[in-house]
Amino acid sequence: MKVASVLIPLPVPEAFDYEVPDGLGLARGDQVAVPLGPRRLRGVVAEVRETTGSNRRLKAVEGKLDDPALPERTLDFLEWAARWTLSPPGEMAGVALNGLRAPPPRPERRVRRVGDRQPARATPARTVVLETLSERALPAAELARQAGVSSGVVKGLVDEGVLEIIEVAAEHGFDAPDPRHAPATLNPDQAAAAEAMAAAVGGGFQPILLDGVTGSGKTEAYLEAVARLLSAEPEAQVLILLPEIALTQALIERITTRFGAAPAEWHSGVSPPRRRQVWEAVVGGRVRIVVGARSALFLPFTHLRLIVVDEEHDSSFKQEDGLVYHGRDLAVARARIEGAAIVLASATPSLETLWNARQGRYRWLRLGARHGTAVMPDIRLIDLRQTPPERDHWLSPPLVEAMVETLGRREQVLLFLNRRGYAPVVLCRACGHRLTAPDTDSWLVEHRYTGRLVCHLTGFSMPRPARCPECGAADSLVPVGPGVERVEEEAESLFPDARIAVFSSDTAPDARSARELIRRMTDGEIDILVATQAAAKGHNFPHLTLVGVVDADLGLRGGDLRAAERTWQLLTQATGRSGRHDKPGRALLQTWTPDHPVLQALQHGDREGFVETELAEREAASLPPWGRLAALILTGEKAEAVEDTAAALAAAIPNAERLEVYGPADAPLALVRGRRRKRLLVRADRDVDLQAFLRAWLARVKIPGSVRLTVDVDPYSFL
Repeated sequence: MKVASVLIPLPVPEAFDYEVPDGLGLARGDQVAVPLGPRRLRGVVAEVRETTGSNRRLKAVEGKLDDPALPERTLDFLEWAARWTLSPPGEMAGVALNGLRAPPPRPERRVRRVGDRQPARATPARTVVLETLSERALPAAELARQAGVSSGVVKGLVDEGVLEIIEVAAEHGFDAPDPRHAPATLNPDQAAAAEAMAAAVGGGFQPILLDGVTGSGKTEAYLEAVARLLSAEPEAQVLILLPEIALTQALIERITTRFGAAPAEWHSGVSPPRRRQVWEAVVGGRVRIVVGARSALFLPFTHLRLIVVDEEHDSSFKQEDGLVYHGRDLAVARARIEGAAIVLASATPSLETLWNARQGRYRWLRLGARHGTAVMPDIRLIDLRQTPPERDHWLSPPLVEAMVETLGRREQVLLFLNRRGYAPVVLCRACGHRLTAPDTDSWLVEHRYTGRLVCHLTGFSMPRPARCPECGAADSLVPVGPGVERVEEEAESLFPDARIAVFSSDTAPDARSARELIRRMTDGEIDILVATQAAAKGHNFPHLTLVGVVDADLGLRGGDLRAAERTWQLLTQATGRSGRHDKPGRALLQTWTPDHPVLQALQHGDREGFVETELAEREAASLPPWGRLAALILTGEKAEAVEDTAAALAAAIPNAERLEVYGPADAPLALVRGRRRKRLLVRADRDVDLQAFLRAWLARVKIPGSVRLTVDVDPYSFL
């Protein structure tokens, strides 16, 4: 008989076997309906094989679904990604099928002529309607608008039988891009990079690092490579990944301007019916360019020839919840499986990517100067030990003076602080109690806009209490430290006539609001923008000439492996928003530690010195990119069960060379949503098969149902 191994979108460790009924032709990638207990589920065929019999009775596949099969290479990628991340393969396949969870868009109701019927009474308004409609079919409201009549005129013609209502399938709306529509004028460096990227596309898998300073025109360069690809191969598909939704709108506008057609979007802000349209158009080969978040990697491309990972260094490409993976690393793997080229673009490449380029694994293309007449901003440090702000203020005299000069020239200011809300800590003056979220170690952040205290980890919020919940003292709660709302309050007191706005995930929670805020800043309708990292990367504000970093030391605190690297990247990106057009820009960084190597490297523009120092420290400790890491996180409501499971894991560690396991230890955030947390960290030399070690280790221990185990290969968070 024939047996089909079917991936079911559930967290189970392997595919389930089902008997294939006689006469049902199945192939790898087909979508099928299968029974699982009392339920009927959708699954994906991973394999079909002949067998002479089985010592157990198999349930039969109930039928093949009409939805398109997953392409062979898409399924290869899903299986590889499951092995790499130690994730259930069915759950990984479920991510690829997410686009089918929504029903198809409802058919559109339109009106059309019924033969050559004429109205019993031909009024001027009715005549205009019939002349406007002609042989077409239009929505009733649109027909009335084009004819300049009321909707009642159209309804009367329908009631009389002159027009009829029909339902038509919703249009996909994916116009083909025109590579010759509006080519950009490239400088010699951009043109050379575009030519190199375009040439690489035809040569199978080839990873490329597009390394260009902020404002050097990386986007124009890779869009030109896309244009050359589509000219040579009109059926080719291109995927452009971005770390945040806020960045997608600006890129979509640029793509639409360049190619005369909008790309398809794929991210959480897209409605479910539209996501289904995109999914079906991708697998049907009707979409050429897709712009999306990391989950777009799992779309069923049939002719994927180029992947671009823009801002490849950004930690937002790391998925921390549910399936844990790094979008950049999986993008490289998908390009290899598809035989496609991949471009990793950044002004501040990750150390792992730079190391691969230095080793010759990636081709290295560099754009060393800004486009046109723009030059890099002048960066200076403000030593807060010498010129501190006034008491209960956060902007130092040198920064305020620079703001006065900039606003006097009718130019814009960006005040950067990567901290949402009004104050990051609220404590009691009477007893010193710090307010935390219930059943969570995370501090509550005060938000003055809403008058609430919010936990940014769990989303819990509560009104600001009148009394301390610990000692009961009245009016004793005080905010400690600044957030963007507090900086905005200070800026308003200093510059009452200035137009001030805040850009954070609180003020721009979705793509539409982010797009409107970016438009206002671009059009010069904002004088001072107080922003978190939401505005620190990818945006091009032509009138912005001063960036003030309120707390340059913020990211350097703590023992995070990548603290220095992330601070370097974030501050380089933030200061790089200044002076991107014809006016020179500058950046002032407030710091209590001006001698810190990261800040010194920023001030002197010494990226190579910073990279050399950081790589040397990583090499000495055999940390990435010289080594590999994996984290095991145990969570459970009962502390004893978590402790026992952690002890069992520690006792079952296999013997292995060039590999160490640290822990178990309490996580820095040891309590989240009422669940206790323990962590173990594995460090291995680069050539050790870390996944094989983890599989052998975990096979020795049975994890109880009351404890959840999460495996994080290449962790970015150590909380």
